[in-house]
Amino acid sequence: MDHLSLPTWLLGVWDRLRSSFWFLPSTMAAGAAALSFALVWLDTSLEDGAIERLGWLYGFGPEGARAVLSAVAGSMITVAGLTFSMTMLTLQLASSQFGPRLLRSFMSDRGNQLVLGTFTSTFLYCLLVLRTVRGTEEASFVPHISVTFGVVLATLSLAVLIYFIHHIANSIRIETVLAELARETQAAIDRLYPTQLGQEPSPRDAHAPAGLLRELEADPLAVFIQGSGYVQRLDEEAVMRIATEHDLLVSVDTPPGRFVTERDAVLRAAPRARASDEVLDLLREAFVVGSDRTPTQDLHFSLRRFVEIAQRALSPGINDPTTALYCIDRLEQALCALAEREFPSPVRADEQGRPRVITPVSSLQDFACPALAAIARYGMNDADVVRQLVAATAALAARAGPGAREALRSLGAAIEAESRSTLRAFDGGRG
Repeated sequence: MDHLSLPTWLLGVWDRLRSSFWFLPSTMAAGAAALSFALVWLDTSLEDGAIERLGWLYGFGPEGARAVLSAVAGSMITVAGLTFSMTMLTLQLASSQFGPRLLRSFMSDRGNQLVLGTFTSTFLYCLLVLRTVRGTEEASFVPHISVTFGVVLATLSLAVLIYFIHHIANSIRIETVLAELARETQAAIDRLYPTQLGQEPSPRDAHAPAGLLRELEADPLAVFIQGSGYVQRLDEEAVMRIATEHDLLVSVDTPPGRFVTERDAVLRAAPRARASDEVLDLLREAFVVGSDRTPTQDLHFSLRRFVEIAQRALSPGINDPTTALYCIDRLEQALCALAEREFPSPVRADEQGRPRVITPVSSLQDFACPALAAIARYGMNDADVVRQLVAATAALAARAGPGAREALRSLGAAIEAESRSTLRAFDGGRG
């Protein structure tokens, strides 16, 4: 794979590994296996009489060492099974209460992965050390350092179990869930805005030349991907570098978060004569496509998770408007932070000021109005929710630019007017 696309590919793989439930426990288990071999080797290297000088070591005979290691290994695999069951129950509860989009956050939780990894690693370590204990008439060997370290791991595992009980109970609290989503959303805002695919064009180059745009519209060369899925990552630097090196104008048609199939062009390049098959392969490899949306470069998805939790809380089956109020608070927090950022130009230029990349750029109202309106459709019958939504639109309007300010004020007025109409209907038309 070309060096231009390697970072994108690696980041895509890392995202999948980070959100998986097996990677960290497997890595810890491999480390425990290597540690068992290293400590057993150290035990075999000890001189006669060294055990007596090291008084802190357990001085078990072969039977005692087997009993300790067997007890630790058996208890660890039992606790690991209990931990797995509790984690699956938590995932089921989170999926039904907060929505399936939240499962990614729970699965990528480092605390849960660390706990499961600790128990499985301790089990594997004791099992591998147990096989080296010999107590026959011909030969006798007890790895005292290794057995002692097994007891240390068992003590550490007990502390981890206590932590896990606290962590699993705290992780399903709505306040904890929303705080974690807010942290991820803030990180996405810091990462994406302002987003630059090169240097910002000067005011006189704020738009691509008409001739290039006509060529891009008239006879572009479209780039397609294999398979289908959601665009999870786009290597902006690679696209800019390729466009500059080959003197191209590239239009990104599918930003991160968009669903694409083999029939959908992810981008278009012009002029056609300079877009060879090799160049198209490089451009294609700048995209990472997966089966689900991720918050890494998809701010719409980050905000949508607040909306989904609020909508579920306002549904008749749950009827929890307080949770919806929490969601509106966190959504307002994220949108206010976004309102203070500089939104980049859709036309990105190279170092010489020549336009190279045209990419879609969402405005503040593109993020805020659909999210707040989606919650309003579910919470129109609750006066507290309506009041909170109107206050959120007012707070955002105070921080927004002229275009977004008018859209937000109109949305707030529409929510307030629709709420009055709905409440009058419930009151039988009494004003």
